[in-house]
Amino acid sequence: IEISGLNAYYGKARAIEDISMTIEPRSVTAFIGPSGCGKSTLLRTLNRMHEVIPGARVEGKVMLDDLNLYGSDVDPVAVRRAIGMVFQRPNPFPTMSIFDNVAAGLKLNGVRGRGRLGRVWHSEANGNLYASFGFRPQIAPGRMATFTLWMGVNICELIANFTRVAPGIKWPNDILFDGRKAGGMLTEARIDADQIRDLVFGLGLNVNSPAGAWPGELSCRAISLAEQIAAPLDLNRFTAALIGRVLLAYTQFADGTHLPAFADLWQRYDVLRGRPVALLQGDRRIAGTAAGVDDEGSLLIRPAGGRLQRFHAGDVTLEKIP
Repeated sequence: IEISGLNAYYGKARAIEDISMTIEPRSVTAFIGPSGCGKSTLLRTLNRMHEVIPGARVEGKVMLDDLNLYGSDVDPVAVRRAIGMVFQRPNPFPTMSIFDNVAAGLKLNGVRGRGRLGRVWHSEANGNLYASFGFRPQIAPGRMATFTLWMGVNICELIANFTRVAPGIKWPNDILFDGRKAGGMLTEARIDADQIRDLVFGLGLNVNSPAGAWPGELSCRAISLAEQIAAPLDLNRFTAALIGRVLLAYTQFADGTHLPAFADLWQRYDVLRGRPVALLQGDRRIAGTAAGVDDEGSLLIRPAGGRLQRFHAGDVTLEKIP
């Protein structure tokens, strides 16, 4: 960045005077000085944040490579997107909720979520919830088999308490109301030989999508919490409750105190138990009756006339009863 003859004003008062300097690439440049000397004002001129202050203006030239950032044909919004700035204090959008402030960057840049098996989901621009929680559990990899299941029944319990309508969980990670999907979960981990180093739990939940928002192919397969209870939810309150529940559930899982509650919660919210299902593992298809999960989180299926079988992974669907 090349700065030439830069002056910045607040009304008639000149805050910085005739600054000329070079900010080298791939280096760290520090502005050091007493409070009120113009450090922050100079920084704000570099991405044209200064001019958003009423009565503020800039004279001089700021070149980013061969582009004059104050040229008449330059869009200041594009400049601010290309040159980021981190302030001493948070600067939320005052007319937006906490959730919308957090999600603003993802929405504006079109970042898309990713589901299990690389699937994507449809979402309206506003009103739904997508969250990722990062942990460093330092626990044995063998203990992780039930993590997503445990988090899932906790999400179901939270929804039931918040809406007074109980959802169900379809092994291993779908949240349903009467067979229609309201959300999904995904867990990914970085594993050393003897412990989980990093763990990310992701959740996508349809909260306030209206009934007519779904594309035709999803209209009979997807649902939102608001659609289920026929009333919108306070997204900020729900998000705060969700964060608290996820952190509590993680703590219980990490210290092993979740075990007594897991079996009861799974039996309460399991939508597959006792129903005909089909499990796909590559080209292999296994049909039978779901019989819950074992202590390792494996799905139990009893084929017709056969012995109980355990499955650690697969894509399961409910079968139609003839």
